[in-house]
Amino acid sequence: MKILVTGGAGFIGSAVCRHLVRDGRHQLVNLDALTYAASLSSLDSIADDPNYRLVEGDICDRALVSELLASEGVDAIMHLAAESHVDRSIDGPGAFIRTNINGTFELLEAARGYWDSLPAERREAFRFHHISTDEVYGDLPLDGGLFTEETPYNPSSPYSASKAASDHLVMAWHHTYGLPVVLSNCSNNYGPYHFPEKLIPLMILNALHDEPLPVYGRGENVRDWLHVEDHARALALVVTEGRPGRSYNIGGNNERSNLDVVKAICDTVDRLAPRAGGGSRRDLITYVTDRPGHDLRYAIDATRIETELGWKAQDTFESGLERTVRWYLDNEAWWRPIRDRRYAGERLGTKRQA
Repeated sequence: MKILVTGGAGFIGSAVCRHLVRDGRHQLVNLDALTYAASLSSLDSIADDPNYRLVEGDICDRALVSELLASEGVDAIMHLAAESHVDRSIDGPGAFIRTNINGTFELLEAARGYWDSLPAERREAFRFHHISTDEVYGDLPLDGGLFTEETPYNPSSPYSASKAASDHLVMAWHHTYGLPVVLSNCSNNYGPYHFPEKLIPLMILNALHDEPLPVYGRGENVRDWLHVEDHARALALVVTEGRPGRSYNIGGNNERSNLDVVKAICDTVDRLAPRAGGGSRRDLITYVTDRPGHDLRYAIDATRIETELGWKAQDTFESGLERTVRWYLDNEAWWRPIRDRRYAGERLGTKRQA
């Protein structure tokens, strides 16, 4: 397949690109606006591969997308381009509306025009794969329940609301225009090349620098953790084997409270890179004011993708975290420029704009 990946220089997008190019059965065009969280160095291992091409551009530019689809003869779109950080959506929701909602609309319209022009056999094989989040479902009680593909949407933040809107647009283009779409909603990802504004990479780097480890509220919020390489394998199955009009929840079955995640990071970093003066990095944990609208718990039921497509997460949280901490220890050349010049770990999501 010739696949157009949007947002392929981001965290999950770059994992998808690396996985598909190494698989050797696909050709990729990576369309990325190269915003603050993008990293071309995350793609160094495939940058010179003949089956990979980077195009700098914005998904809101329908003419550019239309030209790419036609000139490249694309068989599928994997739409990962998005503003994705909840805290940033609290400080500046406008960027999330533009990229996640308007950008998805422009991409859908470009895809629909291109799909309409294809011969019948290629129209049937074409796929528009929209990659989304479990945050669209809102939250769950601590004492039970799982998100299924039938769970009603109930987003809490500007970020999750913008993703919920884009999910609905994608399904509407399927029901109204017949565009062959597949949708996936994932739990919290972690792994290598993760921009350090998110919980796990932020805590790893702060721990390495003996800096405070800020935990929101009492750290009771629970998330289901999915290693990004497990996610990339799942997405490759959805785009190639998923049924049009179908959604697939992707989770790691690794529920942990935020406090337990931070404690596990402290213990892993202590074991792999002991503090110069000794002692536990758990001493660095600092409780800070919770963010507005912080959902209590997310948990995914991944039965559909496991039974229909044969996918299952390979990493436990313990094995995935070990590999992730080791990666950050071994790859300071990747994260040091980000920490020194682009994001030093300052708190976001405290503004309430009118």
